[in-house]
Amino acid sequence: MRRRASLVLLALAVCCTALSPLLRLYAVPRLVAVPADTYQAVVMEAEDATLVDYATLRARRVPRLVMVQSLRGDVPAARRIKAATGRDVVVWDTLVHAATSDGTLVSRIPERYVFDARTQQPVHAGGEHVDGTPVTRDGIEYKWPFFTEKRDYRYFDLMTRTSAPIHYKGTRTFHGLTVYRFEQTIPWTPVPLPRQLPLGVTPETVTAMGLERWYSTTRTFLVEPVTGAPVDGEELHREEMRWTGQPEKDPVPAFSGHVRMRADYVRHTVAQVAGQRRLILLLRSWLPWGLPPLGAALLAAALILEARDRRAFRDPGAHDGGKPERVTPAQGARGATATQGGPP
Repeated sequence: MRRRASLVLLALAVCCTALSPLLRLYAVPRLVAVPADTYQAVVMEAEDATLVDYATLRARRVPRLVMVQSLRGDVPAARRIKAATGRDVVVWDTLVHAATSDGTLVSRIPERYVFDARTQQPVHAGGEHVDGTPVTRDGIEYKWPFFTEKRDYRYFDLMTRTSAPIHYKGTRTFHGLTVYRFEQTIPWTPVPLPRQLPLGVTPETVTAMGLERWYSTTRTFLVEPVTGAPVDGEELHREEMRWTGQPEKDPVPAFSGHVRMRADYVRHTVAQVAGQRRLILLLRSWLPWGLPPLGAALLAAALILEARDRRAFRDPGAHDGGKPERVTPAQGARGATATQGGPP
């Protein structure tokens, strides 16, 4: 029985030792990836914001601007692109819907983003667009790579439809998580108008009035480095309607506000990312580092059982300590009578 137990322990020890490098070098690069069927919605708000009234072309104050950013994975499109390119990709259809607190539309910008499921680098397989205009991305958007490094990255800006560096600004603790802070500043730049605007206004209407849209922002993200997921974000966002070819005329403020992620969505995101972080660390660090000591302990237990089994085989009395059985006088008498064939 001990021989069988020692063999089982030995087999488990070999499995633990072999599994450790396989998890880190083989399983993690294949299993740690963004799922193609992701769905996520985030609500951001700007208190006491400034908006343009297209009916009067004057700025007005609103108590609250609400921006809903939804993100949905297109699984069939991802499968088609994988069949064509041989790469595991994710296709995100996103929508940024901005409205006032009473539900009045401010803007609505759809987008399609195609990227590698493991590196988060863009994959140019057709279909990429912002507000219906084709784009070719350079750099990340929405999510950082797994195991984010303390360095600058190139980050795609939705408004300018170009990429620019986003700078690493330090490490801090946020809701119990260690996060990296990244910051990007976009200087004043002319940008296209959204195709969907309030009051039936179109980009062509605004252009006919001799106006063009300019935009500037400073955005900040707090990124959990293991998952590469932002757990909080905010923007100091400004837009102006400037008179084309008439720099002497005062621009019309189109939007100005401090946009922040709503507190309940921050808590939900932190809890979700913390769970994903534990799972990734389990596969990449905790099991690969914990399995070798476990394998060594199992091997030691197997050797101890094997040694005891061999000692018992060589000395049968070792099972009870090697001492002879104690016989009482009555037992001895009965034994002697039995040997003589019983009473006469």
